[in-house]
Amino acid sequence: MDKKTKILIVDDEKNICELIRLYVEKEGFETIVAYDGAEAVEKFRTNAPDICLLDIMLPKKDGWQVCREIRAISNAPIIMLTAKGELFDKVLGLELGADDYIVKPFEPKELIARIKAVLRRCEAPKESAESGEELNFDRLSISRATYEVYLDGERLELPPKEFELLYFLAQNTGKVFTRDQLLNEIWGYEFFGDSRTVDVHIKRIREKLEKEDKPHNWQIKTVWGVGYKFEVFA
Repeated sequence: MDKKTKILIVDDEKNICELIRLYVEKEGFETIVAYDGAEAVEKFRTNAPDICLLDIMLPKKDGWQVCREIRAISNAPIIMLTAKGELFDKVLGLELGADDYIVKPFEPKELIARIKAVLRRCEAPKESAESGEELNFDRLSISRATYEVYLDGERLELPPKEFELLYFLAQNTGKVFTRDQLLNEIWGYEFFGDSRTVDVHIKRIREKLEKEDKPHNWQIKTVWGVGYKFEVFA
């Protein structure tokens, strides 16, 4: 690769940081290391890494707060690293904008596979943007060329995965997709998450699109027991 991909590794356990650093540098990545949440935010701002491996249990600022602050300034992919495997922690991380999660202890090969898969998924928008396709509905415009969504003339901030999910559903208006189908289509077969990931992203998209004071003639509809569809009605 001409320009090395920069990875910010954030964990308060220095031996874990060192282990991860050795494995990812062996794969050709450049590394930046932070041992607490405040340092992580500072190094993210000054180094602009391409991806962040972020532990949840951190001093000064926990991983969730760091995730919030990174998402406020960047759409760079975030993989949460945590010793907690509960569904609540995974869902909260996704709701805050994380792209994936991995539970400790993990195999180095699995971590490398996830890093590469997330990076590939984030490269897809740049490649597909060349198609220049635009979808237009009642007061809603979705441009694949610019990865921008406008509602009532106001630009909405959607991270790449939210955009791709919305675009895919809108492009296939009226067709129902299961959660597994959406995982395969948007995240790819290499995604290590579960169907709850789709639910979280749908929820975030709806929060941005739905305006009670200005009803429109389309919606992302839940088809109970099946999945989701983008529906246009009279």
